[in-house]
Amino acid sequence: MSFFTEARLERYSRHIILKEVGIQGQERLYRAKILIVGAGGLGAPAALYLAAAGVGTLGIADADRVELSNLQRQIIHHTSDLGKAKVESAADKIRAINPDVTVREHHCFISAANIRDVIAGYDFVIDGTDNFAAKFLINDACVLAGIPYSHGGILRFNGQTMTVLPGKSACFRCVFRKPPPPGAVPTCSQAGVLGAIAGMLGTIQATEALKHIVGAGHVLADTLLTFEALEMNFRRIKVRRDPECPLCGEHPSIHELFDEEPPAACDLKSSQPLTR
Repeated sequence: MSFFTEARLERYSRHIILKEVGIQGQERLYRAKILIVGAGGLGAPAALYLAAAGVGTLGIADADRVELSNLQRQIIHHTSDLGKAKVESAADKIRAINPDVTVREHHCFISAANIRDVIAGYDFVIDGTDNFAAKFLINDACVLAGIPYSHGGILRFNGQTMTVLPGKSACFRCVFRKPPPPGAVPTCSQAGVLGAIAGMLGTIQATEALKHIVGAGHVLADTLLTFEALEMNFRRIKVRRDPECPLCGEHPSIHELFDEEPPAACDLKSSQPLTR
């Protein structure tokens, strides 16, 4: 039976009429498997838009529970979700938006011990984490596994993102060699963040994932996109692979994954098998 029932043709009609997407692109989205690490400020809007777009399998990895302070920007969670695991709260909203989507809940802090298993089988990864240790670990794991991913970070009124295509473009370590010293950069809980900034960047990351899956346009490979929202200034910074990068350079020294911080346990739940 064809995936495109009359109801689905209507649901995805605004995609299908785009020549860059069409029936074939929409079918690629249905067969795609995208992992979002972090069901917070960035992961929340990314998950909602990817679900609405018809991505067939969405993985959500997060170990936290919904807190009141999250609701200012993490729009996938509602007041009634307080105390609920974020992966469960996010999965409920994804299924409510689009029952076509298979949701995999990875209730865990990612670590060097579990990240290979968490990312295995996905076509694209979105980094929605809020700490440098996780960002470097996601970069290293995706590059070593050959999985494209979108980096994202926000603080105050600022955001930045780049897309990494392993073996083809600069990786996160090409641009930022190692995490800053502890305490050198404040967190959102210390310095604050305008809630809508998370939405701005999360939707950009979702767009990068969708473009990659359907093969439309150009993703932010070898490009660091930054913005400052007080004056609404956007800047594209060209970057390139560093031949001395310890991960993807000519003579790499990083061959195994390691934690910048102590790891935590992982509990994997799945509504259906990952393979379709």
